[in-house]
Amino acid sequence: MSRSAHRLSVLLAYFAVVLVFGAVAEGEEPVIESVRRIWDAAPHNAFTDLVRFQDRWYCVFREGRAHVSPDGALRVIRSADGETWESAARITSPNSDLRDAKITVTPDGRLMLAGAEALHRPAPHKHQSLVWFSTDGVAWSERHDVGDRDNWLWRITWHERTAYGFGYGCSDTNRGIRLYASSDGRSFRTLVEKADVPGTYPNETSIVFLPDGTCHCLLRQDGEPNTAFLGTSRPPFDMWTWRDLGIQIGGPHMIRLPDGRLIAVVRLYDKVARTSLCEVDPENGRLTERLPFPSGGDTSYAGLVWHADRLWISYYSSHEEKTAIYLAKVRFP
Repeated sequence: MSRSAHRLSVLLAYFAVVLVFGAVAEGEEPVIESVRRIWDAAPHNAFTDLVRFQDRWYCVFREGRAHVSPDGALRVIRSADGETWESAARITSPNSDLRDAKITVTPDGRLMLAGAEALHRPAPHKHQSLVWFSTDGVAWSERHDVGDRDNWLWRITWHERTAYGFGYGCSDTNRGIRLYASSDGRSFRTLVEKADVPGTYPNETSIVFLPDGTCHCLLRQDGEPNTAFLGTSRPPFDMWTWRDLGIQIGGPHMIRLPDGRLIAVVRLYDKVARTSLCEVDPENGRLTERLPFPSGGDTSYAGLVWHADRLWISYYSSHEEKTAIYLAKVRFP
């Protein structure tokens, strides 16, 4: 298939999804204001996150030869306006594939980069979660090993000066999610050894804290069942209830809008594979698609920031023949 024919087929599939899932009256649904490709320097650029720090945008992601390859590195890029981007740093490992970059701002005003390494074989274990710290996004600290070996601390969220995150077991003998907490982002203690969620392979998560202290967790499930779950807990977050959302997702990330709505950006698998914005209804246990992004194939893993009355979304996609990093701005009614 020629490049033009490939792009046409992807666009037709994308607009078909818009017609099926987004056929509502003007003004009732979120609207994409812009989408632009912001980085494609490596053969494969994927697994993003986004933060605003000291009046600049920072986007982080993995780059390498392929979706899984031994040369995986974590790239940090930055921008003053969201239009023009430059490389700020590139973090590598001589003996592992660095994966799934995540970035937050610590309570003491530093950037915290998190990821995990898949060690080259032979090695005594498969995976180790890692964090680095920086005051400017350019110079980064030495790596700190966090969590437990072969338990992937997938995303870290700060709440009331404490870092929380679920890690998921990624060895053949360890399948489950474990809740960690830390006061400094370097030493993590276990709050929940193994969450009581149904399923054979719970893994990727995103958690949001409400003003009243309630915590919601959007969970990806593979294996049986392969549908997403929504977890809910109250302080001290050692007891959780879980509801099956009845839809398969990948790469979840969730944010609470100023009006209280819970918005998630995930990979959806029905119809055509795509990255899409969804609304989460914790009261009724529903996840409803609201707005698909131009995307397809190898795609998802968003970063989310609410800024200047817009939701800014980083994500990656291969719908334009190369797996690249994109930035979208969405306006809500």
